[in-house]
Amino acid sequence: MEKHGVYLGPRLRRLRRDLGLTQANMAADLDISPSYIALMERNQRPVTAETLLRLAKAYKVDFSDFGDETGPDLIARLQAVMRDPILADLDLPQMEIADLVHSFPGVAEAMLRLHTAYKEEQFALADRRQEGPGESIGASGDPVAAVRSFLAARRNCFPILDAAAERLSAKIAEAGGLAGFFRERHGLRVRRMPPEVMTGSLRRLDWHRKDVLLDDTLDAASQNFQLAQQLAYLEFDQELREATQEGHFETDNAQRLAHRALAAYCAAAIVMPYAAFARAVENRRYDIEAIARQFGTSFEQTAHRLTTLQKPGHERVPFFFIRVDAAGNVSKRLNSGTFPFARHGGGCPLWSVHQAFTMPRRLITQWLELPDGQRFFSIARTVSSGGGGYGVPTVERAIALVCEAQHAERLVYSRSHPQPVTPTPIGITCRLCHRTSCTSRSEPPIGRQILPDDYRRTDAPFGFSDT
Repeated sequence: MEKHGVYLGPRLRRLRRDLGLTQANMAADLDISPSYIALMERNQRPVTAETLLRLAKAYKVDFSDFGDETGPDLIARLQAVMRDPILADLDLPQMEIADLVHSFPGVAEAMLRLHTAYKEEQFALADRRQEGPGESIGASGDPVAAVRSFLAARRNCFPILDAAAERLSAKIAEAGGLAGFFRERHGLRVRRMPPEVMTGSLRRLDWHRKDVLLDDTLDAASQNFQLAQQLAYLEFDQELREATQEGHFETDNAQRLAHRALAAYCAAAIVMPYAAFARAVENRRYDIEAIARQFGTSFEQTAHRLTTLQKPGHERVPFFFIRVDAAGNVSKRLNSGTFPFARHGGGCPLWSVHQAFTMPRRLITQWLELPDGQRFFSIARTVSSGGGGYGVPTVERAIALVCEAQHAERLVYSRSHPQPVTPTPIGITCRLCHRTSCTSRSEPPIGRQILPDDYRRTDAPFGFSDT
């Protein structure tokens, strides 16, 4: 009679490969036959309680980490893929998707990887369409563009990192906070030091003295974030490397930027755990300031985290996020929604994010309409970094969150700003916008014939022929 157990074939195979073992090696360690290892990996035999105990003893496996938690998540991810417009005409019942995941998890994972690669190429193609002759730099040559495409293809959401961060966050709470966890888990002391001691660093790990040093001019939200990011590097080394490798980056710079971006993602997930944060945003109707106070985070950290809430089966409003300086330079751009934005050249001057600097710290809402009729709701506000002492320079930037009009009613901000009959007409960028009467235009659109102004000067900067 077959002993009772659980079917963990893919997890067992992954564990063996991660350990660099053959089936024969693992069989010898567990005192069972190689053929039985092969049967368990193909889910033709269950992993019994006795075998689990042997695994734990031989390889120091934590049962909570080894549990089959990927099934429901893999099903949800594959269901999300099947909602892609390119596959929308396929009538694939949820039961068949579940059968595929349970019976052929490798095939399901292959489909997810192929779809992710397809999305990355779609984003790269969209970027290339916005480039003029002689301007193509390509994702491979531009590390920032490569990382942005990598994040956008995944809708800036990494459920595996979120799950790991959520478990770690619970342990941090048990330790009494980040400083207590550093002390108990890593034997490190958190110390706040003046800028002259930090010599240009905001955070520094000193293994020799067993210290994590922080610039004492950082505010509380920034200090917590820096501690959480340092903890991500210490706790999630393997997870970060595996997630970064999925990008297949062609340059070291892109690899390092992606690794840093994912560590920051983990830091946000530690400070704002997915489940608790997702509940809070619904309860508070996406009130960024109120949510920030609940989690002890900054306005920008909270707004950034809102773009990551796309875990399959637990999605929230998809947002586009951008951060610009007064000169219009984009220093951060994240997209879990469908809002288009020019990769090169300036954005539309009619969008309020560019006017936020005239109203510091004031939250500005705006309804937007693109030339093709798509409507969006925008929230913009200035944020500052640096400072913390007299004479210490600060950097002022503006950030904006944008969602599709259909989601706006879920946001507290739409209460006082209902959708108007005529939203603000904007374009992606002047070169791609064919609103010929726009008086804010800075350059003519591609493909339009400019009229001479020898006898007639239009209100708009350029006049165009009708053909």
